[in-house]
Amino acid sequence: MTDISQFTGELLKSMGLFLPETTLIITFLVAIMADLISGKKHFAGYVVMAGLLVTAFFLMRQTGIESASFAGLLVIDPFGQFIKFIVLITTLLVIMFSFISKELHHSHAKLGEYYILMTGMVIGMFLLASSANLIMIYIAIETMSISSYILAGYTKEVKRSTEASLKYVIFGAVSSGIMLYGMSILFGLTGSLSLLEINTFLMNNSVESITLLLSGIMILAGFGYKISAVPFHFWTPDVYEGSPITITALLSVASKAAGFAVILRFFKVVFSAGLGSENVAWSIIGSIDWHFVIAVLAVLTMTLGNLVALWQTNMKRMLAYSSIAHAGYMLMAVAVLDNTGVAAVLIYFFMYMIMNLGAFLVVQLVADKLDSESIDIFNGLGYRSPLIAAVFTLFLISLTGLPPTAGFIGKLYVFSSVVNAGYLWLAVIGVLNSVISLYYYVRVIRNMYLRDIESTQPKLTFSVSALALVMLLAIPTLILGLYFSPVIEWANASIAIFTGH
Repeated sequence: MTDISQFTGELLKSMGLFLPETTLIITFLVAIMADLISGKKHFAGYVVMAGLLVTAFFLMRQTGIESASFAGLLVIDPFGQFIKFIVLITTLLVIMFSFISKELHHSHAKLGEYYILMTGMVIGMFLLASSANLIMIYIAIETMSISSYILAGYTKEVKRSTEASLKYVIFGAVSSGIMLYGMSILFGLTGSLSLLEINTFLMNNSVESITLLLSGIMILAGFGYKISAVPFHFWTPDVYEGSPITITALLSVASKAAGFAVILRFFKVVFSAGLGSENVAWSIIGSIDWHFVIAVLAVLTMTLGNLVALWQTNMKRMLAYSSIAHAGYMLMAVAVLDNTGVAAVLIYFFMYMIMNLGAFLVVQLVADKLDSESIDIFNGLGYRSPLIAAVFTLFLISLTGLPPTAGFIGKLYVFSSVVNAGYLWLAVIGVLNSVISLYYYVRVIRNMYLRDIESTQPKLTFSVSALALVMLLAIPTLILGLYFSPVIEWANASIAIFTGH
């Protein structure tokens, strides 16, 4: 009888901790019903927005909690809470982008399924940010991926959209298969699926280093696919180009946030021999130098992303390779494998979210007006729409990492964490990559202010709601470059990754 009451008590406690995800599931179901009942195009979108705001309320109430739930399948901690807020803010902004997207309006009479699938994707990302079990990680990734596969090909009458969706599914299936094989090897070595139990086994027993390395790299390949790390990035340019711009923006931020969350949690819980203080690197179990493995991945990712971006003529493809490069910068901080590295990733992500979504919004607005995504359509934009051109310049400067923008603060903390950990060579490569990125960002700025400036092309005008959305992202991009203490304090308060030790 005691066992049943104890089980019931644990279940009720877990359900209490699961309130944000429960709210999302209810939102998903209500949005389906709302779409069936209402004939309005964006009604489901408003329902989803309301659900996300309620989710944010329950998520805020979990501040400071560190606890396992559902027998250790999920954990609630400040780190997961930060990532979930990134996902929520990104999704809310992308829904607002969708309301004014000409691309989506022309493609579909109703957009209910679009908003419903977006909710499904958020559920998967929430689960992934809290997963502490190998099977739970896989289920969360698949929950997130299935929705994103469909959303990537949502404008199905566009040939490249169907191609993007198909490539995404194929590469996704391959990466999931590799990751599952790596998980099966790790399960075979340790006899457990729980990250904490795997850590305990590795601390108390010796295992074959080559097998463990192979397993770790296979699992890292699955995670690397979600964050577009080289060499698992092949899907990114085609999917980003073929997807609706709104979905490209969502994938470039929210999906990456969930991917980085699971990478940091996996390495912290599985391969860390101790919690470590704020400035001390995590003591890594065994003889495998995971610092070096991740550092090499970071170098490959940011270098290839920046070099290939130089040759792009399509804005979405250029921003796709740019996002690959930014994943490389964040992997630099992950390679440090200490709490300052975790804080640097969180700070960078918040800044990256604002400036990257802003850049995609400007591309969406201009592409909707001119029916093209070529870099050449930005020629003379400084004279055709001075405000939009000025704001886009701000976003591009921030993406480069120049002061006084939010992007500069993000890179400053990433490079500081790398230098403090003694990886000077990695910081030098990061700075060189930032210099390379300056070229392709400045090329767009040059086109806006120095190309076709004497043409008789008409002025571009945008709706008040579109301009308000742009300014909603532009103002923080500038302010956070000057006053960034709140974000730093929030990130430092969110570095606690619950290990159960």
